[in-house]
Amino acid sequence: MNDHHTPRCIIFVPGKNPKPPAEVHKQALWRCLVRGAEQAGPVCTRGLSQAADDFILVSWNHEYYGCDKPGALDSYWIDSVIRRTQATEEEKREALSLNIKITSWFYSLADRYPWFIDIIPDAAVKSSVQETIRYFEDIDGIGSRIRAMLKKSLRQALDEGREVLLVSHSMGCVIAYDSLWELWHEEGYTKRIDHFITLGSPLGMHFVQQRIKGCQRSAPHCYPGNIRKWSNVAAEGDLVALDKTVFDDFGDMKALGLTDAIHDYCHNVFNYFRNESGLNVHRSYGYLVNVVVGRIVCDWWENV
Repeated sequence: MNDHHTPRCIIFVPGKNPKPPAEVHKQALWRCLVRGAEQAGPVCTRGLSQAADDFILVSWNHEYYGCDKPGALDSYWIDSVIRRTQATEEEKREALSLNIKITSWFYSLADRYPWFIDIIPDAAVKSSVQETIRYFEDIDGIGSRIRAMLKKSLRQALDEGREVLLVSHSMGCVIAYDSLWELWHEEGYTKRIDHFITLGSPLGMHFVQQRIKGCQRSAPHCYPGNIRKWSNVAAEGDLVALDKTVFDDFGDMKALGLTDAIHDYCHNVFNYFRNESGLNVHRSYGYLVNVVVGRIVCDWWENV
């Protein structure tokens, strides 16, 4: 077990959409992460809860969208999810419903055949695709700028000799993966992060895999080599994590010796965050309070 003197930090990369002001957002995320760890291992939490200064938020959203979301909008719902310990049976049925399965099937078609996106009636889906394209095509250098924000935090932590747990959510998983690839292949920076956690990740999608860094190269040059361990968590019904698993797509990283382990956690994982619009199985707050994520964080904290 760790003697708790090993320098370490947790870096979080959020998903898309405007977020609350950085400090408000950071505090909310930290509360949820500590709550998840508390569910998994109260002994671990006693040390972790005192480490807020070692939690770094890469707040790229303001740069991307040019605005913040009012911090008070989610505060009630964050308090609510922190008080809970699991999804209700009704929430589980909703996440596993036939409607979700049918929608997932349509999205899978769009993932394979991009022209299909034009006939999907959901405006939010079309908007999400457009936002992603803006990142991948690096319009006005926006993709490069937000990756630079993350790479700066990674370099600083690793150069200080810290062990790094990199946690990413949704589009943040793509930003994190691309940043790691650039550090390894383009910048020749060979220090490794200890653990990479992806939450509600779209990295399993065909659309994304055709656009991430290294996608045009052959192995081993198509993968980053600076991830010691990768844990991927996808909740039931999360349509952003359309293809829930990453091992089937990135497992060659282990075979090539680029990483020690890749694990998927996607069966019977329920995100029970809800707000005035109802259940939202994709929200980062709901992932972080989940005991599955809490166990991964605790295991890293205790054994790094």
